[in-house]
Amino acid sequence: MELLTPGIGLIFWQGIIFLLLLFVLTKYAWKPITDSLKEREKFIEDSLGSAKKAEEELVNIQKKNEELLSEARKEREKILSEAKKISNSIKDDAKGSAKEMADKIISDAKKVIESEKNKAMNDVKNTLAELSINIAEKVIKKDLSKDSSQKKYVEDLIKEIKG
Repeated sequence: MELLTPGIGLIFWQGIIFLLLLFVLTKYAWKPITDSLKEREKFIEDSLGSAKKAEEELVNIQKKNEELLSEARKEREKILSEAKKISNSIKDDAKGSAKEMADKIISDAKKVIESEKNKAMNDVKNTLAELSINIAEKVIKKDLSKDSSQKKYVEDLIKEIKG
């Protein structure tokens, strides 16, 4: 058991070496170690602050982006609405213009038809008048004392005119 229990001299020298090592470490190594730990802690805090700031900026940018998209959509809808109104206006104007032109063409055609009708009626009247005069001349030239001879003569004239 003696091997397992250290002697008093060994414990004394180990204590002195430990205290000496502790003194040297505190004098020369403790301050640089604590300074580097403080620097590291400050760097981590700064990095976390920067990350938080970047995240806030990202959120702000996303909000602005959504607002811009919303405005762009509204503007697009407004432009499409105006274009549709203009298109409908142009269509309505074209329909109105086409209707006016069609009405004018129909009116002109009716006038031409009426004019041609009047012309044809005048031609028919003139032809009928000439025929009546011719028939009257022939009737007057011929002596028609009897009804039967008058009827026969009129029938012959009608055949002559038709033929």
